[in-house]
Amino acid sequence: MVRFKLQSWNAFAPGLESHHAWREWLLHPSDLSSELGKTSLKQIPPMLRRRFTELGRCAAGAALPLLEGIDTIPGVFASRHGDTPLTLSLLEGIAEGEPMSPTGFSLAVHNALSGLLSIARKDVSEVTAIAATENLIPSALIEAATQLQDHPRVLCVIYDLPLPELYKPYSDSPPFPCAVAMILSREEGDGFILQSDNGQSSDRDQSDDFMILLRLLNCLESSVAFGSSLTRSRWRISPE
Repeated sequence: MVRFKLQSWNAFAPGLESHHAWREWLLHPSDLSSELGKTSLKQIPPMLRRRFTELGRCAAGAALPLLEGIDTIPGVFASRHGDTPLTLSLLEGIAEGEPMSPTGFSLAVHNALSGLLSIARKDVSEVTAIAATENLIPSALIEAATQLQDHPRVLCVIYDLPLPELYKPYSDSPPFPCAVAMILSREEGDGFILQSDNGQSSDRDQSDDFMILLRLLNCLESSVAFGSSLTRSRWRISPE
């Protein structure tokens, strides 16, 4: 069992950037664009802003509003698949005999986004990058809550993109770019409990986990469960 307090949260997707917009969409879902479109990242210097891919802009769009007035904070950055469009483009270049771009390679690694945000904010706090095929959200929250033993608050950002067509037959993914950022705290905010759940594991797509978490954050569910069809493990998040 893991306990933590949720100090603040923010989520980002095409056309959905406020708590009110998310709540209305969750109550009355409609199709969203599979592409993020233009994103204003005014807090990022222009030269550095160019290095943010669509995945990075989505995650930064969720995280930056929470970080206003905060100079330093450790972070947990979690993505199930990472920047697959960029990685695929590098692999296609290799297949065609093209030299690999050092910049492209550095931006494709799983901790690239956390590094870019650290540089942009001049924050040298430690960061952790997580990739989990199953139970991504519980894994990220467990890591962030565990770090509260050493820090008064921790940033947790969970994000993903739709997979390129080449990969879609082999794994599910969100239908649109989506990122959820949360600041977990020892003392401030609403209390939550994350614990192992004995209920039957679900075979639903892992991509639904974003919407399940957002329903909890928007007080549309009293508690939510996340399950793994591979390991048969199941986790539940409930208010304390």
